[in-house]
Amino acid sequence: MVISALDSAIVVGYVVLLLVLAIVVSKDKAGHQKDSKDFFLAGQTLPWWAIGASLIAANISAEQIIGMSGSGFVVGLAIASYEWMAALTLLLVGWFFLPVFLRKGIYTMPQFLEQRFDKRVKYVMSLFWLLLYTFVNLTAVLWLGATAIATLTGLPVVWGMVGLALIAVSYSLYGGLKAVALTDGIQILLLVGGGLLLSWIALNQVSGGAGVLAGFDTLLQKAPEKFDMILAKEHPEYVNLPGLAVILGGMWMMNLSYWGFNQYIIQRALAAKSFAEAQKGILFAAFLKMLMPVIIVLPGIAAYVLSQDPASGIAVDKADAAYPTLLALVPDGIRGLIFAALIAAIVSSLASMMNSIATIFTLDLYKPLSKTSKTEPQLVGVGRLVSGVALLVAVLVAKPLLGNFPQAFQYIQEFTGFFTPGICAIFILGIFWKGASGNGALAAALLSCFGSLAMKLLWPEVPFMDRVGYIFLLCCAVMWLLRQPAKAELPQAQAVSLDMTPSRFYLHGSALVTVLLVYLYWQFW
Repeated sequence: MVISALDSAIVVGYVVLLLVLAIVVSKDKAGHQKDSKDFFLAGQTLPWWAIGASLIAANISAEQIIGMSGSGFVVGLAIASYEWMAALTLLLVGWFFLPVFLRKGIYTMPQFLEQRFDKRVKYVMSLFWLLLYTFVNLTAVLWLGATAIATLTGLPVVWGMVGLALIAVSYSLYGGLKAVALTDGIQILLLVGGGLLLSWIALNQVSGGAGVLAGFDTLLQKAPEKFDMILAKEHPEYVNLPGLAVILGGMWMMNLSYWGFNQYIIQRALAAKSFAEAQKGILFAAFLKMLMPVIIVLPGIAAYVLSQDPASGIAVDKADAAYPTLLALVPDGIRGLIFAALIAAIVSSLASMMNSIATIFTLDLYKPLSKTSKTEPQLVGVGRLVSGVALLVAVLVAKPLLGNFPQAFQYIQEFTGFFTPGICAIFILGIFWKGASGNGALAAALLSCFGSLAMKLLWPEVPFMDRVGYIFLLCCAVMWLLRQPAKAELPQAQAVSLDMTPSRFYLHGSALVTVLLVYLYWQFW
């Protein structure tokens, strides 16, 4: 148990501040009652800083902090490709996909699929996303977050999950997306500040007190194999990060699916007050993603080096214990801040996923399938109920699903990789090719799932990221075979009039991120 009374007081103070802030930002104007647009899309009033902060707060959670630090402990800097390639993917989403979604005036990704294809595709993909968010994303965040809390405090994992769930419910069910997104501005400050502080302390410990730069040099000297961005084929982790395929193959599918077509991520940009604000928010998120490996991966490498030195007193018995174990190095009070940052990341992701589950269920399934018309308060009430039920289910199934995996982050990536190829094929061809049909989209969804499973069973030696790329090409081929005559554009009455011209600021910022990305890969190739 390494949490002191001072640390506990800081964590409790953070939780209270979070709840108070959520209530304040969620308060309705006199005479106004929350409708579905308020609850699910924050009334489309989000500014750029809230969008960017919320994109990263929703993304960086237990499976990132704990799981990716664990992968850093095992693999090294190569796992940072998930972060750095994501920055470039975000820019592409802002350039090519976001304008399409905003112009259609949609609330959800299944809604776009219905407009582009038909109701069958919408319903099938709605069910898929509900299952994925509940049984993979929510469970992963709860389990890994509670595992970290157990390592730090000795609290049983199940009670850690219950505590995290209660915090997420308390601040998100009333205010909806607005409460989540606006409080994420504070969450991301705590997350980045706390993460940088832990990296600073870990590097200083590695150098024996000689400073951060000396600590980084020590890592390079004692564990040079941990700083290879592109793994050789003989590397034991090549199956998870297959060399050049990381930057030329399946990683693109993983990132495009997550950042471009994932409801609980793209929902923040759909809630922007304007296209310009949405693009600024995406650019802000891209810069934050460039910083994330310093906060997440570097501590895992530092934990590895320290664990090789018996004099350090650091012993890591399991990869996913690397990050929590490092907190033993941190002084009282500061440890509380970093612990609060970890909780901030966890509950923000939980709240984001809950809101997206509620959005898809309520607007894509419940509302259109209901035999009677529903009032706005009824829709908001259903959304709140579904959020709570999904979280309860995740608490109950988290341990059976994730309790026995040594690297939970890699498990999550491989599991979602069963469905990623079909999602990317459906959206990319649906947006850029008028010949894509509803039958083709359904076939691609089924091929993605069952084709990936068959390939894993028949050719288990094929890296999952390569498999994602191969199945994507097969899905595209099937959609081409089942093509239809070019589909006419949607009626103008269904479109929203917005200025979609990218700003000079977004252009220059995108160029800077790209240059930084090229430099980092060149430096650590």
